[in-house]
Amino acid sequence: MDPDEELATIILVMDYFYRKLRSTSRVPQQVSNFSGHNCMIDLLHGNDRRFVDILRMPKSCFIRLCGLLQQNGVRNTRSLSIEEQVMMFLLVVGHGDSTRRSGYEWHHSTETVSRHFNNICSRIVGLAPQLIGPPDFNNIPPLIANNSRYFPYFRDCVGAIDGTHIPCIVDAHLQLAYRNRKGYTTGWEGSVHDARVLREAMSDPAFSFPTPPGEKYFLLDAGYTNRRGFLSPYRNTNYHLRDRRRLGGDRKKELFNYRHASLRNAVERTFRIWKSRFHILRGVPHYPLRTQRDIIIACVVLHNFLMMSDDVDVSVTAEEDARDEDDMDQGGDTIGQDAAPSTQQEEGHQTEMGRFRDTLTESMWACRNQN
Repeated sequence: MDPDEELATIILVMDYFYRKLRSTSRVPQQVSNFSGHNCMIDLLHGNDRRFVDILRMPKSCFIRLCGLLQQNGVRNTRSLSIEEQVMMFLLVVGHGDSTRRSGYEWHHSTETVSRHFNNICSRIVGLAPQLIGPPDFNNIPPLIANNSRYFPYFRDCVGAIDGTHIPCIVDAHLQLAYRNRKGYTTGWEGSVHDARVLREAMSDPAFSFPTPPGEKYFLLDAGYTNRRGFLSPYRNTNYHLRDRRRLGGDRKKELFNYRHASLRNAVERTFRIWKSRFHILRGVPHYPLRTQRDIIIACVVLHNFLMMSDDVDVSVTAEEDARDEDDMDQGGDTIGQDAAPSTQQEEGHQTEMGRFRDTLTESMWACRNQN
């Protein structure tokens, strides 16, 4: 036999015995007698507050969520029930745990946790058409209808729009383009303006953006253009609580801006509650970019699902409301110049909404002592 052939034969034989030795001496990753099923039973039959702390929702909401997902195609497997699959997913998004750590806690392999995490995530995203949608344009929100500071001035307001940054992980050659002003990467080019994001959403038919009909409108902050269906505050105008308390004859615009901002802050409260409930949004792990996007959508679905439930603890919301009042009392907020309209039609819409804003301001000022 040729020496080279003899050497190749020896290497093949050694490789065969090495692989056989590994297959016979493999040690399971999870050897504890306390299985993931036991963890699930322990949570379901344990303390209610502990359940909320770990899974970020009450037991009643969890049971309804499992029912919805079962209708959406989630099934028991040979080793995991629907409830255990959903619990593992909620633990990851609620606390930002890695799949490896979840595998240790639930006594399953990393591959098992990852596979079921992706399945539950895609099924929750499948609930988006039911749980993510425009407001009812025919109803006046209770926050406006029951508060004389806002009604009747904002009776045609149907909601508020704002943007928020969610850190994500992109390929190294894209990091510079996606890095935002806060120094971390986000899902759109970091330097893009809020107004451009809204314009893209409205112009792309794939998004089916719900433009308010008739005289209805959304409230926006100063980063957006004042146009039909979208009402932004006055520019170059201070507004904060201490100024409002000493309003004089030239404070009409500040009064409008203060009430506009205090009402629009509802969307900022929502962002804070959303991010405090799902810690994974503080920095999405190193998943493929599509999976990172789906995780964010799934967290929006879960948030809306919980807010539509009657048995969700609203103490966090009350705490955020109080924090907003403190934020409104901070001085020195000045809004800059209006952004230039991109088309002649937008210029007309901006003028139209400007006149509407002036009318609201005069009405508020005339009745300021009644509120």
